[in-house]
Amino acid sequence: MKIANDAQFWDKSSRGYARSAVADPAAYERTLRRTRDYLRAGDHLLELGCGTGSTALHLADAVQTYQATDISPGMIAIAEEKRALHPVPGLSFRAATAETLAPAAGGYDAILGFNYLHLVRDVPATLRHIHDLLAPEGLFISKTACLGDMNPLIRLVLLPIMSAIGKAPTVTAFTAQQLAQMLTASGFDILVTENHASKGKDSRPFIVARKR
Repeated sequence: MKIANDAQFWDKSSRGYARSAVADPAAYERTLRRTRDYLRAGDHLLELGCGTGSTALHLADAVQTYQATDISPGMIAIAEEKRALHPVPGLSFRAATAETLAPAAGGYDAILGFNYLHLVRDVPATLRHIHDLLAPEGLFISKTACLGDMNPLIRLVLLPIMSAIGKAPTVTAFTAQQLAQMLTASGFDILVTENHASKGKDSRPFIVARKR
């Protein structure tokens, strides 16, 4: 599946995605709280893979500027509808990927990527782009599914078949240990790794990494 096909998949899924409930609300709230712990009022922040903008609308008041992006114009259209109903100063939405963004003047103080990295095609290359977009000692805060730690039947059989017939986007499998190694190799020092699940097993570590 090509990048354009991924965007089309999420465009078609956007309205249903917007209506879907958060699977673990307590975990989501904890992730929001912990993310706020690392944000400052004067920060310039970038979010990658923002979906329909829920996280951006929750966190944008904690920073000076908040640029939220997603590969899907359909997702961004819904995010703009939400922003029109609940305006937040400094918040903007844009259809873009890490690879298509140019560094802001001085770089971003923090970049967020929630439920994002497992949906990019080349994780090391994306991490290098994120590193380039950050200001010196800027933070990359992520929480993403480590499919390599999940049931192998799902990642080796089900997901490839669904992707091949257009029922799933491109998905990249890696373990939490491999993700940590990729972050370190891309020029980051990992400051925090946490599990925010309130029920069951969660293979989505919350990671705060600082640009070296």
